Amino acid sequence: MKPNQLLTFIMLAMSSLAQAQESCTNALAAVEGINDGATITGNEIPLPNHCMALQGAELFSWYSFTATYDTIMTVSTHLASNAGLDTRISVFSGTCGNLLCEGFGDDTGGNFLSDAIFQAIAGTTYYIVFDTYWGGAINTSPVEFEVYQGEPDNSGGGGGGGGGGGGGSDYPTIVTFDAQTLTGDGFSECIVDMNNDHLDDVVFVSGNNITIRYQQNDASFTSATFNAGNVTNSPSWSIAAGDLDNNGYNDLLYGGGSGASIIMANDDGTGYSHYSDNEYIFSQRTNMIDINNDGILDAYVCHDVDANVYYLSDGNGGFTYHQGGLGENAGNYGSVWVDYDNDCDMDLFIAKCGSDNIDQLHRNDGNGNFTSIAPAAGINDGTESWSSAWADYDNDGDMDAVIGASSTWNGSHKFYLNNGDGTFTNITEGSGIGEIPTTGIENFPGDFNNDGYVDMIGLGSVIMINNGDMTFTPSASPFYAGPAGDLNHDGYLDFFENGTIYYNTMEGNNWLIVSTVGTESNKNGIGARITVNSAMGSQIRDVRSAQAFSPMQTLNAHFGLAQDTEIESIRVCWPSGIEDVIYNPSINTHLTIVEGSTSNVAEVSTTEWLIYPNPAADRIQFKGERSLNGLNYRLTDSTGRLVAQDRFVAQELNIANLPVGLYTLSVEIEGVWQHQTFSK
Repeated sequence: MKPNQLLTFIMLAMSSLAQAQESCTNALAAVEGINDGATITGNEIPLPNHCMALQGAELFSWYSFTATYDTIMTVSTHLASNAGLDTRISVFSGTCGNLLCEGFGDDTGGNFLSDAIFQAIAGTTYYIVFDTYWGGAINTSPVEFEVYQGEPDNSGGGGGGGGGGGGGSDYPTIVTFDAQTLTGDGFSECIVDMNNDHLDDVVFVSGNNITIRYQQNDASFTSATFNAGNVTNSPSWSIAAGDLDNNGYNDLLYGGGSGASIIMANDDGTGYSHYSDNEYIFSQRTNMIDINNDGILDAYVCHDVDANVYYLSDGNGGFTYHQGGLGENAGNYGSVWVDYDNDCDMDLFIAKCGSDNIDQLHRNDGNGNFTSIAPAAGINDGTESWSSAWADYDNDGDMDAVIGASSTWNGSHKFYLNNGDGTFTNITEGSGIGEIPTTGIENFPGDFNNDGYVDMIGLGSVIMINNGDMTFTPSASPFYAGPAGDLNHDGYLDFFENGTIYYNTMEGNNWLIVSTVGTESNKNGIGARITVNSAMGSQIRDVRSAQAFSPMQTLNAHFGLAQDTEIESIRVCWPSGIEDVIYNPSINTHLTIVEGSTSNVAEVSTTEWLIYPNPAADRIQFKGERSLNGLNYRLTDSTGRLVAQDRFVAQELNIANLPVGLYTLSVEIEGVWQHQTFSK
């Protein structure tokens, strides 16, 4: 070949290589191992939505890779040749023009290079996209990257999700699942009741459309699709649900890369409309919570590059935008609202990552005033994390925390014990939490085997079984940590992911499911504290909208009861301050509790009987018009646990053996339970 012909050939080949990377349809096939890159020159934006925020002037470089087996796949730019670059990686599945985000990475590992880690399914083609979001001529430079497939996953299924490691076959299978297909169109990270029957439904979102698979009483599903109008922000990062106008039908909150969209249900759940403003929000975790405690839920959105924002609802479909006060700095990823100090109002914990990776805890004083107190509480961890799993893992009446690492460059997973005095102790060592080598972004609590101790899923797609002594045993998971709920109302928590229901096949333990309906509080009862007392002790749950990083979990509170055959009591402390107590409910049932409905518990007349002294030391006495001799009484502690019940034989009660604390004495008078509180 003549020199001028060779030069022409080389120029054509280089031109062809560049064009091959400029669009989805011309994506260049990548290989397992290290791949050379070309200058980023394409202008085709992934549709319908990019994994991360865009500024509008980005260029893109497209590659494709087909997984050869079910595995955890990693795409990484952590190579010496990329020194000085600031890279972002997005990974998509689907078809060109109808792509679904599977994984993403930006500034992972302590520098400006990135990893995207996701669950891959054999035979699926994934599109790997680099962009010039961070600007500058250097960021159009060729990016070398490595594709790595882990060992084949033989644990029983594939899955999806936005980043993280995987459990795979390295662990035994303790909790088992039966996979069944439930197809739908679009993003499906939401399990929540959408037609006000308190059964968990599955929600799919695609563009302007919402498809709902409604669960029926026989555990089958019916389907309906709704158009919500011109939806400006998709739930590319997260989705939350709750009733923002108290009309009885749940609304949706989409967290997108450029802003948030609120999708409002009409008054009979047969239509949806779209609300959004022009505020730029690099949305991460979204939640619904009654921030100002006016009985109406509000919309809360974590902001990655600025102070967090929230929308106060007026209850009629109108919202007021606020920014700041609930996470001032950037790097806000995984918010969870949790009553960590047992005062029956919801506090805020934020798992942090990126430019400011120190976790935050904001204490609610009950009047909508929040104080950042993580350093004083001892839970200001600096490991990069996208979410945390809060639960009472030792059944001692307060919420502990597992914080899952999304990167190990400055630490790994943590387990914090709530000391009950507003502080936390790091008890990771020896718990089994810190021994999990994989990382991930989704961490979620739940009693997956109904043994009465809360487990958790996360740490890179591992189910951590609670041994009841603050240690955990890992169990292989056939899916990534998608949304959870009871999808066949058998009392066990199921999962949904990538068009597949993973039905929990465990059996033999008893259970209880509670749905809360607020009257003075918000309609969902979000923020309520539920305490269930049985022979094995007390269990607590907070009603929360949206946990983990991206999915929406059920709003029903789920309790495993192991072999207990009776429930002594259920106590609900509502955001309004109202308390309801139900005695001796049935087991293995789905119970709906309406705020203020326990009419057999009434406030006492101040003249009928009074407790003195209060506070007390060894005994309490009674004065007033009413003699209590011969009447039935129940004594419960501050968690709602029944500590004594009997019949009065005198006008006093010996409390010498009770621990220091707050108690409620309930007395049955003419068929009505009257109550008063006292402290020791």
